Amino acid sequence: MTKLFLLFSHEITDKQESDARESLGVNRIIKLPADLQEKWSNVPADLNSLSDYLLPFRNWLEKESTKGDYVLVQGEFGAVYFIVTWAKRNNLTPVYSTTERKAKEKVEGEKVKTVKVFEHVKFREYEIWES
Repeated sequence: MTKLFLLFSHEITDKQESDARESLGVNRIIKLPADLQEKWSNVPADLNSLSDYLLPFRNWLEKESTKGDYVLVQGEFGAVYFIVTWAKRNNLTPVYSTTERKAKEKVEGEKVKTVKVFEHVKFREYEIWES
């Protein structure tokens, strides 16, 4: 049974969930526990290192995942780097959602509002260049 672990700051969309099941062969989608979700969504900007801060995420993935599972990782750049690197070293497949951005303008009197809509296209695996 292939699992997809969610390490990102918003809810998975129906389109993302459907794509994960179809293109990745995922059977289960697993959200972060509430306490870890709060931490992932609020990585402190003033920390000199994220090693200790991210340890609970590594511990959670070590306990819950098995070789070949997927990890959807999006968020604070340094945290993403840590998790992607660790996942690759531990036989997990880190992915991210590619999106298409569509801007819509709405005129309201003398004001023009722009709304940006991001729509999921596909999942892409994080790659590492080998020199």
